[in-house]
Amino acid sequence: MNVPPVSKARCIHAAFGALSADPALAPWPELQRLSLSLNKNGAQPKQGTDVWVGRDAESLRVLFVAADTDPWATLIERDAPLYKEEVVEVFLDTEGDGNGYFEIEVNPNNAVLDACMRRIRSGFRKDFRWQCEGLRTAVRIFEGGWAAELAIPFGSLSGRCPAQGEAWRVNFTRIDRPKGEPRELSSWSPTGVDQFHMPERFGELLFE
Repeated sequence: MNVPPVSKARCIHAAFGALSADPALAPWPELQRLSLSLNKNGAQPKQGTDVWVGRDAESLRVLFVAADTDPWATLIERDAPLYKEEVVEVFLDTEGDGNGYFEIEVNPNNAVLDACMRRIRSGFRKDFRWQCEGLRTAVRIFEGGWAAELAIPFGSLSGRCPAQGEAWRVNFTRIDRPKGEPRELSSWSPTGVDQFHMPERFGELLFE
C-alpha cells in the first residue's frame, strides 16, 4: 500500500498560560492545526482528532481535541498499559536518527504513560524507568469529545531547548476504542501498517 510522504509542520514560539485543554484560549487559535488520519491508509476516521503544537522557553506544548461520543478509560496509575484503552500519544525522536525515541501517552482520566524506546537487534525495547521530569498534563471532557494538553519540558528530552531551524521527528497519534466496534488507530503521519512504532514514518517538526 502506498503511503504519502511524512507530514511536516512548524512549531512557533508563543506565550502559554496555565494548562486548560481548551482550544479557544490563546495562543491555540493562532497556531497551526493538524488533523489525524487513519494510520493504515490515511482515510478520515469515524471520530476525528485535531492537534495543535507550539513551544515556550522551556517546553513543547501539545493540545489534542478528540471527537468522541463516549470517552472512556479505567486506568489511573502512571505507566499502566493505557494503550489497551482510549488514549492520545506523542512520539518524539529528538535526534532524528531512528535509534531511539520517547513516548508519552495521556488517557481521559489524565493518567500518564511515559517511556523511552531503544533500538535493539530484534526491533525496539521499551524502558519504563525513564520519567519525563516536569511533565504537566490536563484533560477536559466535554459534550461530544475530550481534550488533552501536555507541557513537555525540553530538559527531560534532549537536555536543551531546540535551536531555531532545528527539526525533530515526531508523531501525534490516537487509539479510539468505541464500545462494540473495532478500534481505530489514527496519526498525524500515517505509517501504513497497523502500528505506530515506525520512527522512519514520524513527521518533521521544524522549530521557528
